[in-house]
Amino acid sequence: MGTGDTLLEVRDLHVEFRTRDGVAKAVNGVNYSVHEGETLAVLGESGSGKSVTAQAVMGILDIPPGRITGGEILFRGRDLLTLREDERRKVRGAGMAMIFQDALSSLNPVLSVGAQLGEMFTVHQGLSRKDARGKAVELMDRVRIPAAKERVGDYPHQFSGGMRQRIMIAMALALEPDLIIADEPTTALDVTVQAQVMDLLAELQRELNMGLILITHDLGVVADVADRIAVMYAGRIVETAPVHEIYRAPAHPYTRGLLDSIPRLDQKGQELYAIKGLPPNLMNIPPGCAFNPRCPMAQEVCRTDVPPLYAVSETRRSACHFWKECLHG
Repeated sequence: MGTGDTLLEVRDLHVEFRTRDGVAKAVNGVNYSVHEGETLAVLGESGSGKSVTAQAVMGILDIPPGRITGGEILFRGRDLLTLREDERRKVRGAGMAMIFQDALSSLNPVLSVGAQLGEMFTVHQGLSRKDARGKAVELMDRVRIPAAKERVGDYPHQFSGGMRQRIMIAMALALEPDLIIADEPTTALDVTVQAQVMDLLAELQRELNMGLILITHDLGVVADVADRIAVMYAGRIVETAPVHEIYRAPAHPYTRGLLDSIPRLDQKGQELYAIKGLPPNLMNIPPGCAFNPRCPMAQEVCRTDVPPLYAVSETRRSACHFWKECLHG
């Protein structure tokens, strides 16, 4: 686990989207931090605010309709929200980089992968096209793409899904950033390739002592790679803890529901558990605890009072009025 300096600190972040139908409150007071060499997994269903938080951190939020309405994003102590766009651009790539979930739509279909990887070096380091191509081959070797020298001139559609994802990882690693944000990096891949991509990310992270934020809805993906987990629901973090504590005994009913939804070998032939209901409409988040309409433990206080992040232990927080009962349930 990373115990180095704090790389990133998100403080009380609020993001909303103004649409014709109303204001969607996508992120509602998110706080988290990442240290050198540490992996933070951010979990939750679609619409929980995971990716919007990451886009705000990277400075790639669509504004409008998106708007950051409050909070701070500190990268090595500097508040990124106070920087000019040209200063922010220097942080992207060299300081932090992002791996997107759909490699095919993220890569330019009319440029070779070598040209796209090499552009990082021509733009940020002023290398010639020939030297940049050589760097592209080195990167492709580093992420273990076979016959990199022969394939550097190939186009994205000529690679398999797993190999395209490796190219995205290579692009993120190009300038050896301090922090990588991986947004659902294995979603479209089969289980075997998922494991290879996650192993590769973990190995490169150890080698470079990077911080890693892994955004996913799949608790099964993060078990072996994450140090800490932050669970998000309706734009808030509802539980945060070291990974082994969450798996051993969740302290929030939503986390328990996510864990119970993982297919298990010892439950062959049984119906797979699913959390009842749907995530809330972000234009009309329920009063009190946003999870209360779906929660099997909900009581009257849950429908009226928004739970704070209670201190379960020194390293653990839960936004549940009945976290003790959940923990021992």
